[in-house]
Amino acid sequence: MKHAIIIGSGLGGLAAAIRLARQGISVDVFESSQRAGGKVSERNLGAFRFDAGPSLLTLPEMVFELLDDDLQFPVRKLNLITNYFYPDGTQLSAYSDVQKLSEEIQEKLNVKAGKVTGYLQKASTVWDLTSELFIFGSFHRIKNLLKRNSLKTFLNIHKLHAFSSLHNFNKRELGEKRLVQLFDRYATYNGSNPYKTPGTLSVISHLEHNLGAFIPESGMFQITKSLEQQALRLGVKFHFGEPVRKVETTNGKVAGVWLNSGFIPADIVVSDVDIHRFYSTLLPDNKRLAKINKEERSSSALIFYWGMKGIFPELDIHNIFFSANYREEFRHLFRVKDFYNDPTVYVYVSSKYNQSDAPDGCENWFVMINAPADVGQNWEEMIRQVRQNILEKLECMLGKKLSDSVLCEEILSPPEIYTQTGSVNGSLYGSSSNSRYASVNRHANFRRDISGLYFVGGSTHPGGGIPLCLSSARIVDGLVKEQLLKR
Repeated sequence: MKHAIIIGSGLGGLAAAIRLARQGISVDVFESSQRAGGKVSERNLGAFRFDAGPSLLTLPEMVFELLDDDLQFPVRKLNLITNYFYPDGTQLSAYSDVQKLSEEIQEKLNVKAGKVTGYLQKASTVWDLTSELFIFGSFHRIKNLLKRNSLKTFLNIHKLHAFSSLHNFNKRELGEKRLVQLFDRYATYNGSNPYKTPGTLSVISHLEHNLGAFIPESGMFQITKSLEQQALRLGVKFHFGEPVRKVETTNGKVAGVWLNSGFIPADIVVSDVDIHRFYSTLLPDNKRLAKINKEERSSSALIFYWGMKGIFPELDIHNIFFSANYREEFRHLFRVKDFYNDPTVYVYVSSKYNQSDAPDGCENWFVMINAPADVGQNWEEMIRQVRQNILEKLECMLGKKLSDSVLCEEILSPPEIYTQTGSVNGSLYGSSSNSRYASVNRHANFRRDISGLYFVGGSTHPGGGIPLCLSSARIVDGLVKEQLLKR
């Protein structure tokens, strides 16, 4: 029986463990923290429960294909995905039904419904042209580039909008500045800047509006729990609180890993850690590290977990309070490395759908703003100021006093994100997509020069976010099958 070691138990690592175990491979997972899931975790503050990381699920079938029938869990498709609040007092409900969304935008923003449906149709075209090669496959392999669908992608490259920024593409297609801001926001789904990232990222709106946005009925952490249960059922062994210190290779093949307790041999090693950290500590490589350092890091997040007294009918499960100057906000994030004094605020209230997440008469507010990568800023002072700015902004836009309603609080900042998840600089997605070549520059899921070494997770191909991390494990699964067949 072949032996595989998975380094890290984020969703990519869990999915890889499940897939390799189903191949009949003996799998050990070594995780430096005390639990699985990486960023898909939860927090409990007294009677309040919070999803600590991602708060929305797209392509749920990618989770369910990993699970036995009895481990699958109910998910709810959101009829209303997000409530948007603008500084001028406009409030807009982004419905999952495209026709209803278009009518809402026509009524609230005076934009003809056809503009939105046409935009989302173009986003669907981008998905059709890119998903097989850039999401579910590896363009790092020549044989994939020679497939008929790949040729179709290259012949239609003008339909990918790769040579325009997302903002300029949105401005050209949609025109109305509030609507442009709404669709610019999708750049933040992988920690990027809409004024720099290519228009190809319009594809994210296709996933959310054309294919659907979902949430597990018992919360996002259910994904982690079910994947871990499935791995255990298949015989995967987890070693929590046992960090891998070094990956050992010999004669162009992986040999195993070093722990504090000694060396563990392996035929296969799959890394689910930040690729920057991998090449700086686990398999030091200055040349590859220098290449990674040339890429701009993605943004991070500052999150306040607030147990709130009272029920707020203005809010739904997902709510966005926009900045009055979006461009300046992103200039601060990526150039100044600071918070703009009028940040866009995201409020996620899972107790709107799962009342057990908060006591009677209360709500659990996950309050997040985009944050710069950690480069040694004075976070204590920055957090103090930005907390005040957030409260003042929400109070102004909701017309309610909120500071006295905060019953309990915990804070997650970029330095803590690094400590808890290993994401270098606290960057949630490794490198940003702030260039048209970002997707091409992401690290491949394998090494040509080291047989048996593979990579999954948000800092490698195809990128960050739940579906993409799961896709990285699917790609590795196929690569391992090929490797074993050759033997």
